[in-house]
Amino acid sequence: MDTKFSSSIHTLILISESETPMNSDQIAESVGTNASYIRKLTTRLSKAGIIEGRRGVSGFRLVRKPDDISLLDIYKAVMETDTLHLFDLHQNPNDACIVGSNIRPVLGGMFRDMEESVEKRLQGMTLADCIDSMQEYIRNNKKENIQ
Repeated sequence: MDTKFSSSIHTLILISESETPMNSDQIAESVGTNASYIRKLTTRLSKAGIIEGRRGVSGFRLVRKPDDISLLDIYKAVMETDTLHLFDLHQNPNDACIVGSNIRPVLGGMFRDMEESVEKRLQGMTLADCIDSMQEYIRNNKKENIQ
């Protein structure tokens, strides 16, 4: 499974919540990957108008408010696509078989319906929602650790 989407959300939360600009090395350390992978992601996020690098300063900043960045915006940016694609169909079903000759249109329609449903959910969720969820999780875990 591809991790560009989750790595990008991680990256954007870091950028949004950091008091100082974070560069690709610092982000990579937090994400648990290498800086060149982060630079590929930040290039795509920058092209989509979600972040920008600062001239003369090492690091990135959000161009839009977290409330204005949907998870679908992030997905489309880093996956470089206009539509969500989660499911692939096997390529060579046997047309001589009743199932093989009909499986692609049947599953294709079902898969597209599911992807459209996920697209709608991602469109309704924002980076701010992720940040809020993370802050709540941290608060709840601190309470559990203290008790």
